[in-house]
Amino acid sequence: MRTLNEVFGLAGRVAVVTGAASGIGRATAEVFAGAGAAVVLGDLDAEGAERVAAGIRAGGGRAVAQGVDVAKRSEVESLVARAARDFGGLDVICNIAGIPCDGRLESLDEKAFDRILGINLKGVLYGCQAAIPLLAQRGGGSILNVSSGAIDLPVAGYGAYAITKAGVAQLTATLAQEVGDRGIRVNAIAPGATVTAFTERHLKNPDGSMNQEAFAGFITKMQSMSPIGMVGEAVDQAWLMLYLASEAGRFCTGQVWRANGGSTHGR
Repeated sequence: MRTLNEVFGLAGRVAVVTGAASGIGRATAEVFAGAGAAVVLGDLDAEGAERVAAGIRAGGGRAVAQGVDVAKRSEVESLVARAARDFGGLDVICNIAGIPCDGRLESLDEKAFDRILGINLKGVLYGCQAAIPLLAQRGGGSILNVSSGAIDLPVAGYGAYAITKAGVAQLTATLAQEVGDRGIRVNAIAPGATVTAFTERHLKNPDGSMNQEAFAGFITKMQSMSPIGMVGEAVDQAWLMLYLASEAGRFCTGQVWRANGGSTHGR
């Protein structure tokens, strides 16, 4: 009988995490390292990713970091290759990096649409493609992509973002069918309202400081959408990612998982 630590832990595993300088990416890198994984952190903010990696190392974990623009295939491939070069292989990739794109679809311009497609959808595809050969070499592994609650609850002004995240959900489902015979599981998470810099962008004053009244209003509104009255933290998503990456999630593939406080249920 294996222990819970063996089933839910990541001892001896190697993971790549994009978007690792902040938010869900940072929480995931820190949780995975705490569960025993060696972690390769990637982010457009290279200095931020290195700060997170340094914190992991200071706590006794194994982590390296490098800058990456996930919209560029060669940079994603370079990041994933570090897993093999620095730690001997790859067991998990978490394609988390993403950006918002506010505005109505009728006024969406081509440049803005190309940018969000490149990062939110192509970047995920590039991460999957780069990881598959390394995962197959280990006899299998886990691919984790980040979709969004926006695929379940359409909101005016978030259409371009939702389109890319719907694409991630379909990419995930299809890829799971294509690579399952190599022992590779592919899942996505669709976070609900989660307090990160990503969601706080609408709640700041012109000088960059937090508008406390707007923040309080946001929290109240998000709580009202949840039957348990909660707003998520980045670590809530990271814990779900840990389950899916670990042996505990061995029977899970091709699904979109929702840690969202029930905010889209029945809507």
